[in-house]
Formats: sequence, C-alpha cells, structure tokens
Amino acid sequence: MQGVSDTMTSAVNGLAHRVVRMTGRDPHEPGRVATSLELLFDLTFVVAFGVAGNEAAHLLAEGHFGSALAGFCFAMFAVTWAWINFSWFASAFDTDDWVYRLTTMVQMVGVVILALGLPPMFASIDHGPTLDNSVMVLGYVVMRVAMVAQWLRAARQSPERRRACLTYAVAISIAQLGWIVQIVADMTLAASAAFAVVLVLIELAGPALAERRAGGTPWHAHHIAERYGLLTIIALGEGIIGTVAAVSAVVQAEGWSVDAALVALAGTGLTFGMWWMYFMIPGADVLHRHRERSFAWGYGHIPLFAAIAGTGAGLHVAAYYIEHVAHIGSVATVLTVAVPVAVYVLAVYALHDFLVRQVDAVHWLLLAGTAVLVVVPVLLAAAGVSMAVCLVVLMFAPVVSVVGYETVGHRHQADAMARDQ
Repeated sequence: MQGVSDTMTSAVNGLAHRVVRMTGRDPHEPGRVATSLELLFDLTFVVAFGVAGNEAAHLLAEGHFGSALAGFCFAMFAVTWAWINFSWFASAFDTDDWVYRLTTMVQMVGVVILALGLPPMFASIDHGPTLDNSVMVLGYVVMRVAMVAQWLRAARQSPERRRACLTYAVAISIAQLGWIVQIVADMTLAASAAFAVVLVLIELAGPALAERRAGGTPWHAHHIAERYGLLTIIALGEGIIGTVAAVSAVVQAEGWSVDAALVALAGTGLTFGMWWMYFMIPGADVLHRHRERSFAWGYGHIPLFAAIAGTGAGLHVAAYYIEHVAHIGSVATVLTVAVPVAVYVLAVYALHDFLVRQVDAVHWLLLAGTAVLVVVPVLLAAAGVSMAVCLVVLMFAPVVSVVGYETVGHRHQADAMARDQ
C-alpha cells in the first residue's frame, strides 16, 4: 500500500507543476515532442507575422518598395530571432513548472507589444526622417529580459552549463541596453539602421560563443527540427489568409466566377507546394549526428520564414490590385508574390545542401525549371493576362521541386546522407 501511496503522491506533484531544478534536458531523450505551452507561445507569432505582412502589403500596393522591404526585414528579424532563442532554450532547459510557465507568458506579452509597435515603425520608415520603433523595441526588450531571467536561472541551477548560460545572458543584456539607447536617442533613419546592425551582430554572436566556446547547451535535435517545422506551418498560414483576401476581392469585384476559383486554387496550391518543399529537408537526423551544423541551419531559417510571410503579403497585394486600389501595375503585383517565392525556394535548397554537404546536379535542373515558372507569370502579366492566370502559373514553381524529389531526388538525398554518416 505504501508503494501505491508514493506513486500517487509523485503523480499529484507532477500535475501541480511545482518548481523543479533547471538542470538541463537529455539531448537524446526518446519521444521528445513540442509541448502545449510551446504551441500556445507560437500562436502569438501568428499575430506578429500577420501585422508585418499587412503593413508590408499596404506599402507595396502604394509602390513604396524600399520602405516596405526595410520595415518587413526589420520586423521579421526581431520576431523570428526572439522565437529562435526561446525555442533553443526550451529544447535544452524546459522544466514546465509554474515559474517557467509564467516567464513564458511574459514573453508572449512582449510579442503582442511588439506587434502593436509594427504599424508606427513601418510608417516612420516610409515618412522619415526618424525611426519610430519605441513600442516595437519595448515589446522586444520585454521578451528578451524575460529570456535573460531564464538563462540566469539555468546558470544558477545547472553548474556544468553555467558558462554557456551566462554567455547567453550577457550577450542578450548588452544588446537590450543598446536597443533601449536607440529608443531614447533621437537618431536619423540612417543612424538607427547602422546602430541596429551592430546590435543584431551582438545578438547573433551570443549563441555562437555560448555553444562553441562555453560548453554549449543540451538541446534536442529532433525537438528543434519539429519546432522549426511548426513555425513554418504557422508562417504558411499567411498564405492562406492572403488567398482568402484575394478571392474575396475577386468575388466583390466580379461575383463568383472562374477567376475566383483560379485565385483560390493558386493561393492554396502555392501554399501547399511550399509546405511540401520544406519537409523535404532532412533536418532532425542530420542535426542529431552533426550538432555543429546547427548555427547555419538555425540562422538560415530567418530569410526562409521571411520569404513565407512575404508570399502571404504578396497575395494581399494581389487582392489590392484586383480591388483596383493598388497604385502599382500588374507586373509589379506579380513580382510581390514571385520574388518571395523565389527566395523561399533558394533558401530551402541552401538549407538542404548545407545539411547533407553536397550540391546535387539535379538541383540545378530543378532550380532552372523553377526559375522559368517564376519568370513566365511576370511575362504573362506584362502581356495583359489576368492576375488569376498569372498566379496559377506561379503556383507550379514549387511543384517542380516536389515532383523532382518524389521521382529521383529522395534517392539522391538518401545516398548523400549515407555518405555523411
């Protein structure tokens, strides 16, 4: 009876989420998957991606391409980088106790504040001469200060990982002081951009120093790969939202028509093809064997996530064009979708080839076919073909890679991974 009682007591303590020591997770833990808290945390990024995409789409539709690109890149780095640091920390030190949960909630609040600060940031870049990123940076600092508290807790409770954790904490703290200075100082756009580059380099250097020179952290390769896949799916949701906006624009302008059906097919098919392409990357198994490849792989997802969200923004621009409220022509409109799709395809191939340490000749053929299907819709738009048809043709750009992988590419990948043991 005593044994049963002890078991029940242990189970109750587990359900209560009481504080436990943050000693680090087993990097080889079997069956490690994303937690419900991590999934909830990711939902806040739906809002951030959506706001960044909407603001960029508005400026693109106005023809303010430089402002749209600068604001979108700044926003996507801030949002994605905060997510990356949290996810790698969680993979290594997640305790799921009440302190960890509440600290994560603070970070979620920071994401919401950051999202609220994106519209004035985009507007200030467009209008100048100073950068109004105070609310955005405030949200970012809230997220990062909460992250510093997590790293300090891990440093105190995990002596063998103390150097790595303190390295993270120091780098993040220095960067946050810099971001606060940027809020207070009255800098021009050019000065703010230069100062931001320095702070970004500090942010990027922290993990490299901690993992390579300070002992590293016990992150779990399969868990990390799953986390990146989940955020990819969340970012792809912007493509669905953009598709709905474009279809709604067609329906409002023409009623239910063939064009409405074509736009629905194009947006959904494009998003589906991009999803299929991403999950051709052999992330988990390679990272498990070669942890040293994690930096380029992890950082390389920043342009990939931005390209996905940018595709959704481009579909929003297509909606503005169809509604006759855009101030750009059909060629420029198609380019707002085609360019991020091209960046996405290149990012997927770059990540794949980096992981398997081989540039496959077949990839060059597939990229050439993809390039044709990115350029042709632009030429069709210049020839006066309808936006719906242009988008349908563009939909086939990722299909080239999907068909190539499913027919011969998967065998080449298996051979490359076998040689890379």
